[in-house]
Amino acid sequence: MKPLIVLLASFFIAILILRFVQQSYNFSLAARIAMSCMLIFTAIGHFIFTKGMTMMIPEFIPYRTFWVYATGLLEILFAIGILIKNYQLITAYTLILFFIVMLPINIYTAYNHIDYQKGTFDGPGLFYLWFRVPLQVFFIIWTYLSVIKL
Repeated sequence: MKPLIVLLASFFIAILILRFVQQSYNFSLAARIAMSCMLIFTAIGHFIFTKGMTMMIPEFIPYRTFWVYATGLLEILFAIGILIKNYQLITAYTLILFFIVMLPINIYTAYNHIDYQKGTFDGPGLFYLWFRVPLQVFFIIWTYLSVIKL
């Protein structure tokens, strides 16, 4: 829920600032700025909630803590790449793939009732998927419309 709030709030703030600075509305740039803000926000979670995020990765995957840090760094690179014109398209395609790959991790997390912020097994459970799956789809569509479908 928090990433969605960050995305939407950043979008509306960016729209207002761009309107003031450029004297016009630039929805795709505002959408990319918002996605960048959201990615930075979620990347920070990888470094603050490392224990809980490590729990989100199935135990059969080696070097789970490494993958938490690596995906946090990857999200920072996405946040930068989506704003640089020469890298926007490749970043968008890779980001969409990233969102697709993360979906099974979110399903695993919900199935196992993992609360990544507390690092416990008392999370919201499968009910969380009713929100998370459409949210992943929303992020994919947002990325597509703001970069690929310029």
